[in-house]
Amino acid sequence: MIIKTGRFGQLTVGDDETVLIPQGILGFPEYRQFCLVDPGDDTLILWLQSMENPDIAFPILEPKVFKPDYTARLSAAELRELKLENMNQSAVFGILTIPEDVTQMSANLKAPLVINLKEQVAKQVVLQENEYGLKHEMFKELRAHLITIQSQKRAVQSQSVPQSVDEQGKGNAIAIRDIPPSLTVKSLQI
Repeated sequence: MIIKTGRFGQLTVGDDETVLIPQGILGFPEYRQFCLVDPGDDTLILWLQSMENPDIAFPILEPKVFKPDYTARLSAAELRELKLENMNQSAVFGILTIPEDVTQMSANLKAPLVINLKEQVAKQVVLQENEYGLKHEMFKELRAHLITIQSQKRAVQSQSVPQSVDEQGKGNAIAIRDIPPSLTVKSLQI
């Protein structure tokens, strides 16, 4: 199906690239059909694009990029809602706030988006732990991670044959089942 987006123009989205969020995102319960869009840049940030409203798109990022010890502990009810039979079939993303001054970028670690990669269903879960906040500043950690990746790419490129550069900034929908599991979801121990 072809969808129009405010940020990425027209996108072709296949069934394997859609994710259902039955309760929607907090503050946006009316939007339930989404796709993940890779903007084609090197920031590691993906976009959760509404398929029902072209102007609704949330920047998201795996918390392990900037907080390697991050864990999302889910209740039995949340696991059932997500149809999660195996913790290794899930991915976790923090929803980002990116202000005009990007150095003030923050991630919501208190209410991550958990996606069942097999069933293509997701839920924004409010974690019960008090150790995570709504505005975890993470620009410095993300920048350090990106610098490391760039250094590794340069080292590999200097040893290989030059490749043609793809167009950047267009954006492509991502097959949900192709996303690697985050391995950060744990069952809540009561």
